[in-house]
Amino acid sequence: MNKEEKNGVTYMTFNSLKNAGVKHAFSTRLGGVSKGVFKSLNLHTNSEDNVDNIHENYKIMCKAIDMNYDRMCFSMQTHTANVIVVDEKDAGNGITKPIPYKDVDGVVTNVKDMPLVTAHADCVPLFFYDPVKQVVGLSHSGWKGTVGKIGKVTVEKMTEAFGSKPEDILCGIGPSICKNCYEVSADVAEAIVGAFGEAHKPQILSKSLFNPTDNNKYMLDLWVACKIALLEAGVIEEHIEVTDYCTRCHPDLFFSHRVMGTNRGGQAAFISL
Repeated sequence: MNKEEKNGVTYMTFNSLKNAGVKHAFSTRLGGVSKGVFKSLNLHTNSEDNVDNIHENYKIMCKAIDMNYDRMCFSMQTHTANVIVVDEKDAGNGITKPIPYKDVDGVVTNVKDMPLVTAHADCVPLFFYDPVKQVVGLSHSGWKGTVGKIGKVTVEKMTEAFGSKPEDILCGIGPSICKNCYEVSADVAEAIVGAFGEAHKPQILSKSLFNPTDNNKYMLDLWVACKIALLEAGVIEEHIEVTDYCTRCHPDLFFSHRVMGTNRGGQAAFISL
């Protein structure tokens, strides 16, 4: 990924999406107005940070990445694999008016100048762009969303709603917690095995998907799991760009739930036609 800076704001972009000409970004914690544990570019709307600071941070971020603040459309994340289509009436959801839906961790649209936004601390942001049908999507994939293969669900939603072909879609797997940092319990590992099963037994046996620790826990690779789900959906491997930034490994760049707990800020993912 590229680490970019504009007007004092640092953010991340994908080479493939940038070369395709689609506006997108993943924020860092650098360049905002928040103070204390939320310093400085906190975009976590449910935090205890000053609401005015959060809104100012979104305005700062949108100016830096040339997106329309008033027309942002937010998800309503509850760690599901639910993905919906949003349209013109949804412009401003979560920023200038209430969000009318719930339990939505992924959004797709063909509406221009309506930035899609998802919130993140350690969970995976998944970016989607179909340059043929001119459709974009964003999804939030924690371990539950990963078990539900929300990346695959997002591709299927784009196909169903807009006629996208999976082989045309460009995907980005963004900054989140890496395998070396993401320790999970046995029940999570079992859920992953149940979801990915026999078809991906080589990845399970080779320990590329997860491997056991000495304390009866497992180190889970969300990036590998998300990539598998995208490949299952028919996305071409060459069209999947995977981050090399872990949110827990880089506390100077990112807020991390595993590092900071619940009293912290958060990042956001953005994409817009």
